[in-house]
Amino acid sequence: MKTRITELFGIEHPVIQGGMHYVGFAEMAAAVSNAGGLGIITGLTQGSAEKLAREIARCREMTDKPFGVNLTFLPSVTPPDYPGLIKAIIEGGVKVVETAGNNPAKYLPALKEHGIKVIHKCTSVRHSLKAEAIGCDAVSVDGFECGGHPGEDDVGNWVLLPRAAEELKIPFVASGGVANGKQLAAALCMGADGVNMGTRFIATVEAPVHENVKQAIVAATELDTRLIMRPLRNTERVLNNAAVERLLEKERTKGKDLKFEDIIEEVAGVYPKIMKDGDMDAGGWSCGQVVGLIHDIPTCKELIEGMVREAEDIIRGRLQRLVA
Repeated sequence: MKTRITELFGIEHPVIQGGMHYVGFAEMAAAVSNAGGLGIITGLTQGSAEKLAREIARCREMTDKPFGVNLTFLPSVTPPDYPGLIKAIIEGGVKVVETAGNNPAKYLPALKEHGIKVIHKCTSVRHSLKAEAIGCDAVSVDGFECGGHPGEDDVGNWVLLPRAAEELKIPFVASGGVANGKQLAAALCMGADGVNMGTRFIATVEAPVHENVKQAIVAATELDTRLIMRPLRNTERVLNNAAVERLLEKERTKGKDLKFEDIIEEVAGVYPKIMKDGDMDAGGWSCGQVVGLIHDIPTCKELIEGMVREAEDIIRGRLQRLVA
């Protein structure tokens, strides 16, 4: 299956593993890349340029296939060492960077100078067009179904993807709500050049997270996610748990007076407790509605090859029969 995305990134299958906090370690990225997709190391999870450099080197020992690094640009009083992280990416020979959050224009020249392809995560057509205008090579179009931050427009991929196809000239992938070959085929039909998956990849054999996390994903339904931090216009979709219910109650009672400090206990520093220790009520953690479609824990190879096979069967079989 060849698309503009497989050609751009030099990968076998049009399937990307998005950056995920405390999930996107070398083990995860290498497993996806070895399976023919594009694995992604999450840069900010590493915490420093030196640690990211070591993680990139570790990934190189596990795969000889292309892999990328995610850099999320966040507003912060004390921002991460982005120049140092980019230097580690360049010196590590990484050729793909997935950017997210704020506009990455400031950092594009350094990446472009070293032949690095940039795919920016966007939650709207207008942001996608801006990414195209500043020189990003591709965009990941993130629908309202996604885990993590879906933006504030609340537009699902059924509308967002064909709108992106109407406007964009650069390749784009469907992100949010994707778990199987049916959706890969549908994304291609709507103009996308591939898919980006986060939640689905957490429920794989190789994902370096606690077994409790994987089992929680398999047990959940499409009704088990919640949107938090909407009053702060920093909406995040998370899996429901006791801490999330507590957070939502604070949002309800404080209303317009809600401040980040009011919910810091439920959202700050919770990922190591959840992903490493398996404390499923430690706080809110990013999870998409796609949990309703996740029923098993395959290897990354089984997952990706099964998806592609199912998509090809649909395209060659059912779709062709419908127009015969």
